[in-house]
Amino acid sequence: MTTPGGPTVETRSPLIAPDPTDPAYRLVTFTHRGGDCDGVLALLHTVTDKDRHAGDLTPHLMERQINGTWSITYRLRADHRASYQLYPFRGEAPGTTRPDWLRVLDHARPDPDDREPRLPARDGRHPSSVLSLPAAPAQPYVRRREGVPRGRTLARTAAGRRVDVHLPAGHRADGGPYPVAVLLDGEMWGEALSVGDTLDNLTADGAIPPTVALLVHTMGPQRPDDLSCNPAFVDLLADRFLPWAATEFGASTDPSGTVVAGQSAGGLTAAYAAYRRPERFGNALCQSGSFWWPDETEFDAGSEWLTRRFAAEERRPARFWIEVGLQEWMLLAQNRHLRDVLTARGYDLAYREFNGGHDYACWRGGLADGLAHLLGSPGGMVSG
Repeated sequence: MTTPGGPTVETRSPLIAPDPTDPAYRLVTFTHRGGDCDGVLALLHTVTDKDRHAGDLTPHLMERQINGTWSITYRLRADHRASYQLYPFRGEAPGTTRPDWLRVLDHARPDPDDREPRLPARDGRHPSSVLSLPAAPAQPYVRRREGVPRGRTLARTAAGRRVDVHLPAGHRADGGPYPVAVLLDGEMWGEALSVGDTLDNLTADGAIPPTVALLVHTMGPQRPDDLSCNPAFVDLLADRFLPWAATEFGASTDPSGTVVAGQSAGGLTAAYAAYRRPERFGNALCQSGSFWWPDETEFDAGSEWLTRRFAAEERRPARFWIEVGLQEWMLLAQNRHLRDVLTARGYDLAYREFNGGHDYACWRGGLADGLAHLLGSPGGMVSG
């Protein structure tokens, strides 16, 4: 996976060079210039995690060079995108147990010489640097643009839960009905990633119509229960949140103009919402969905419960956008299985695989693309 080397230190990092053996790949060298450590661990999102799960982080330990810098080179396909951090350490290299890994994540830092704007973090952790190789999918909607009409985001409580509401520029409560996007893990999308900028860019470009976005907070202690095909949680969204948004903000009650979006367990829940309540959720945007659920060692239901339900039961009137990373070794096969089942059952499905991992650096671009497909294409609220 890695190739040791001693590159000349440049002012920007990482150093990206052609692979002389294959033009579809690049040699990507990360460096660390601080000498006040005994080693440096490179955390390339999901790539490093895979070896940590296997119990061996040595492929990601940088080598010390003659000039005192540290470096490591990865051979990556030219369309790879990943967030990354560096972890200088004293003494022995970090272990691979969960407590060891959490300490690494708590203290890892972005590359001080990185090339791109950083990916914000939550819970007191440091932001990440972002690597986007030349053939990685474009992300034209992610960053705030000058001259774009700005919407506004309101902090609200509905049904006893925190939800941030992003309203499009020029919104009027009596100006609807507006399409509505329910974003799970809303505290990450709103407070950390400023998804309002993405929504404003999409609207300004005409990629989606003006849309009310409900950023539902689900990252607290209740998350494992909420985001595990929980009928009570989906019914809460359908019967309390959506009517509230219709009354307060003019949100549409038409399922064709309603998207529920989530990542990981949230991706599973988005698909489950379309399965359980298709008369309210006509569109599901699922990124890196945990479709392996439940763990068959903990439940008698067997793994891939939701996929088996889609295979066995009548087709729902719902559309899907599903994407998963090629580096997601624990999810890729299950996402492909759901793709095959939905295709066989005749669902309206857009499916893609990106060369990346379980990573907001990838998901933020995919979220924009998925919203544009579901709300801005035939079958959505506006024609494409």
